[in-house]
Amino acid sequence: MRVEIWSDIACPWCYVGKARFEKALEAFAHRDEVEVVHRSFELDPGRAKGDIQPVITMLTRKYGMSEAQARAGEETLGVQAAAEGLAYRTSGRDHGNTFDMHRLLHFAKEQGRQDELIQILYRANFAEERSVFSEGYERLVELAVEAGLDADAARKVLADPAAYADEVRADEREAAELGAGGVPFFVLDRTYGVSGAQPAEVFTQALTQAWGERPPLQSVEDGGPEACGPDGCAVPQH
Repeated sequence: MRVEIWSDIACPWCYVGKARFEKALEAFAHRDEVEVVHRSFELDPGRAKGDIQPVITMLTRKYGMSEAQARAGEETLGVQAAAEGLAYRTSGRDHGNTFDMHRLLHFAKEQGRQDELIQILYRANFAEERSVFSEGYERLVELAVEAGLDADAARKVLADPAAYADEVRADEREAAELGAGGVPFFVLDRTYGVSGAQPAEVFTQALTQAWGERPPLQSVEDGGPEACGPDGCAVPQH
């Protein structure tokens, strides 16, 4: 079974939702037969690469919150994150364009290191003092290396604006086609969708239901002259 997760590094509920989903997956009897793929979604796709601002400022301007409301929301997110064993800085974080991170995640997918990188990017953005936005590509290269990627290869990807850009845009178009208006958005075997950072119990139910309703394998031909079985392989007769 395949689970696709549309998310953005700038999305705190994606950070929390990933932890809740993984808690459910860890307890799922068929977890070793579940493939998890991370898909790209930008919460702020129109933001210029150099447009970096404090999270509180972004929240007040984009959502019309008061500063007190924005700070209270961050405190609430800190409590939710802590409940999942996640570190979360409720003040002092910044916000910026995440397109290059998504490009790097597609590269990491090809190298079999996508899940490692996305978790490291989440941690760096939500728990660490250093910004993932204001230090340029070298900060992202450093995090890519921590995820097990080659520094020069990661640097080459980031230096080429076209590298994996089509893959990111394709993910975003697909999210729109599937009706994802926000993230995190979980799609199980292209049959069930789960929106938001739901409790682990909801993910458990979704995994169980999706697994139970998987269609049985339909055999076009049951055995045949060119097949091997417990008694060996059929030898063509001439």
